[in-house]
Amino acid sequence: MKKLKNNLTSWEDHLDNKYGKPGTTTREKFEQEFEAFKIGVLIQEARKKQHLTQEQLAEKVGTTKNYISRIENNTSDIRLSTLMRIISEGLGGQLKLSVDI
Repeated sequence: MKKLKNNLTSWEDHLDNKYGKPGTTTREKFEQEFEAFKIGVLIQEARKKQHLTQEQLAEKVGTTKNYISRIENNTSDIRLSTLMRIISEGLGGQLKLSVDI
């Protein structure tokens, strides 16, 4: 494990130590959960940038404030069709996906 200035550990070394090396089951689970977390954060940031409340966004896409809150806080799974509706109809954006193999 590499130590940085002031006995700090690099982010990659921290992840390796806590979740295992890339490719291990524990690390893969962490990476997947982190991606889901990022989706909620991106939606929340875009919503706030457009000065929308959760309730206003929910009304635009035909869902509830509670559901938007659960997505933003990563406490609910989101269907791809709902995600696409939130991005396009609610936020006026485009969803771009990629697959790394």
